[in-house]
Amino acid sequence: MQTVRIIQFALVSLLAGFSTLGHAAEACVGFGPQTPRDIDSAVGTNPRAFSMAPSYQTMNLCNIHFHANAEHKAKDFSIYAGDGVNGGYQCNVSKSLSRAELKAPKVNHCKGIKPGDTIEVHWVHSSCDVKPGKGLGSCLSEQCANPDLRVETQVFTVVNDTNALDFADFSYAGNRAKGYHQAKALPSGTGEPVQFQGSTTGPSYTEATCSPLQVSWSVRPQCAKLDINSLSKWCENNVFEEDYAHGVRKLVTNPKLLSEIK
Repeated sequence: MQTVRIIQFALVSLLAGFSTLGHAAEACVGFGPQTPRDIDSAVGTNPRAFSMAPSYQTMNLCNIHFHANAEHKAKDFSIYAGDGVNGGYQCNVSKSLSRAELKAPKVNHCKGIKPGDTIEVHWVHSSCDVKPGKGLGSCLSEQCANPDLRVETQVFTVVNDTNALDFADFSYAGNRAKGYHQAKALPSGTGEPVQFQGSTTGPSYTEATCSPLQVSWSVRPQCAKLDINSLSKWCENNVFEEDYAHGVRKLVTNPKLLSEIK
């Protein structure tokens, strides 16, 4: 695993250097489609294409994590939160919550998140025969260093309300289905997921420094309310060692860096 991580780090660093060498312009050159994006726009002219990963149900869940605010943009999460690692977008409903929903919980094990905040949760799936674990490295192995990757995505408004969705319903907790590591369930009732080809995300990437990894995305277009008490329990103890909100990558808008949504 250490060898895989070293190779991956070297590849990312090398390609990141090539992306800006001799190009002072905004967009990196020679990379495949990037993420995140406005999922309400199908426009994309990036020429590199790859096969979409299979259904998450025939892949192994390898990681679950969440970002502060939505990295993607859609009609239902379109309130601009600014630039920077905690920029991105907020759910429209986050501006019309009750006092009770916004009340601070007695206990909160999730760093960087409070009631009223928006989060984007990523359920990362790999074609490798791997077990769920910490970080992207859990999606690879010495025998499988170039897997198909699929990310199932849901944007939530976090509220202090036990009647809201319970994150335990979407956690892993050792669950297996038809031999694959799987979340117990994925969110439903938030619109038909928008599927497209893209990359990994996070604040280390920009339109000038692109991610070389190929990822199939499935992003649900509507927000849902999530009970912060249930998220706190998950942050307190999970196999992914996740207890904080990750930063966001600024929205990719250059059509040359986006795939066409078909």
